[in-house]
Amino acid sequence: MAININIKNLPPYAKILISILPSVILAVLVIMLLILPKQKEIKALNAKIDAQNNEIASSEAKVAKLDILKKENERLVNRINELKEQLPEEKEISSLLKQVSDLGIAAGLNIKAWRPGQKATHPSGIVYEIPVSVEVDGTYHNLGYFLSSLTRLNRIVNISNMKLASPRMVKGENLLSASFKAATFTAISEAEATAAGATGKKK
Repeated sequence: MAININIKNLPPYAKILISILPSVILAVLVIMLLILPKQKEIKALNAKIDAQNNEIASSEAKVAKLDILKKENERLVNRINELKEQLPEEKEISSLLKQVSDLGIAAGLNIKAWRPGQKATHPSGIVYEIPVSVEVDGTYHNLGYFLSSLTRLNRIVNISNMKLASPRMVKGENLLSASFKAATFTAISEAEATAAGATGKKK
């Protein structure tokens, strides 16, 4: 049975409701079908952009750190090359050690013992150490002058294991006995380093 509704007989609020209902329905449809999906897409895109920005910032930080590491590596390589220039070649070792002995004599020290040791690989693995055990007699001034003169050599000479005996008065001077290890270094050639590496791998 069909129901006939005469709009003219409806109350005013019903007429207003009927007149705006299509607009409301259309607005709801627009929101549901167009606006909400777009907002979800915008939110997803913003999240993706934030993630990409974080990745870009991280990459830029890594690039900046890489540049710093490259500069530090270059500085260390240059420093190693400088130090290698201060290392005597093996053929120069004998003359260098004689030079050290001559400096001790020139400083007024009495060299009681001079015992060269065996060449050994330094813990760094990049140089050989050539040690000499030394015993001397002299004044504090003589010993200080000798040690100071070593710092002016253009080659590296390291003094370690310094032991001083109690001073004694001899002819009006306080003399003391000192023992120490003087060591110089020579670079391990690339061929020797390669051979040592190959031997280590075989083991």
